[in-house]
Amino acid sequence: MKRELPLCFFAGVDRGGEKHVVYVLDQTGKQVVEFEIVHSGAQQLELADRLQRTCGDPAQLGVALEAPHGAVVEHLLERGFAVYAINPKQLDRFRDRHSPAGAKDDSRDARVLAGALRTDPDSFRLLEAENPQTIELRELSRLDASLKRDFRRASNQLWEQMYRYYPQMLALCPAVDEPWVWALIKKAPLPAAGAKLTPGNIRHLLAAHRIRRITAEEVVAALRTTPLQVAPGTAEAASRHALTLVPRLELLFRQIQETGQSIESMLEAMASDETETNGKHRDAAILLSLPGIGPVTGATMLAEAAEPLRQRDYHALRCYAGTAPITRQSGKRRTVVMRRGCSPRLREALFHSVSCHVQWDPHSQAQYDKLRAAGHGHARAVRGVADRFLHLMVVLLKNGTLYDPQRRVAAQTIGAGCLSSKP
Repeated sequence: MKRELPLCFFAGVDRGGEKHVVYVLDQTGKQVVEFEIVHSGAQQLELADRLQRTCGDPAQLGVALEAPHGAVVEHLLERGFAVYAINPKQLDRFRDRHSPAGAKDDSRDARVLAGALRTDPDSFRLLEAENPQTIELRELSRLDASLKRDFRRASNQLWEQMYRYYPQMLALCPAVDEPWVWALIKKAPLPAAGAKLTPGNIRHLLAAHRIRRITAEEVVAALRTTPLQVAPGTAEAASRHALTLVPRLELLFRQIQETGQSIESMLEAMASDETETNGKHRDAAILLSLPGIGPVTGATMLAEAAEPLRQRDYHALRCYAGTAPITRQSGKRRTVVMRRGCSPRLREALFHSVSCHVQWDPHSQAQYDKLRAAGHGHARAVRGVADRFLHLMVVLLKNGTLYDPQRRVAAQTIGAGCLSSKP
């Protein structure tokens, strides 16, 4: 996005843990002011007031930062300043202009930011105030990922303890990541206690957790198998460790469910209005209509790629998601490699969505098979399908229409008919 109004002043803000350094230049590159503020509400107000006294009109002052988020960014946007963000790797290259030896300090970084914004504004990204729903959805999606990561870590630790002294539990549930297994561990934390359980006790536990894939008799038979022979005290110590992990897993499991319900409720609210005033569907409804996109992946895409989706920018979206390849050419040598400078969360969500989309959409399955037949690996083929998937997504967003597989089938039928009618 380009800003139409010309900038007369350029400020660089180097944010730190306790204090921020601000450096302001005019159009000629001359220093106007340099000062420091601490990270507090009063000093944040002082920052905006002092910048406004310097430039008069907030729209004539551009503020450059590394991170595109935070309280400072949000407050400056609210006050009407033009706020720009830059990739830290690009800023590191701009820093070499001022010190080839690699010297670095907070004041120098603030000056580099201001100078780079004055001379190379195209290298920066103009920020906009985000929708409150997008901010909340992003936090929920990241919380969901964090909780699931902690859950996998804790379940792996419990698996290690079961493998250490109680493999009978692993025969019932190989990943020991289900609530009914945790309840069984609490009921019989030691193999000796598990061997004494009766089918009646197990049947009540299975019914309480609605488990039907295994019978009480099968559970009893597994628990009564010959236990491992371990050193004295090992089973007791490992069981105490396992009983400490079980409440943690139960809490994480409950929090994951609650977070998932919150994400679904927010997505429903964002897509509740079927049509806008111009007769187009909302973005959330359009994304969720695509095969392979569920609530979690849909929330990740809407939150992590909010700006390119809002601007309907296919090229920015494919770069941010990592589907656009990188070409390196020098002389006669030319290589094309996978893009690694992207959003890992968006790439993971897109990869998962497209993997599911290929299973449900015949057209995407044909594209995947064509790429595999050409000698590409699975990951490369999925990226190729994902690139076309993003193009389809942007087209639907531009038109404001939901995904309709019948329209794609009809288009393919018409195209095949036209080809067959040629002499």
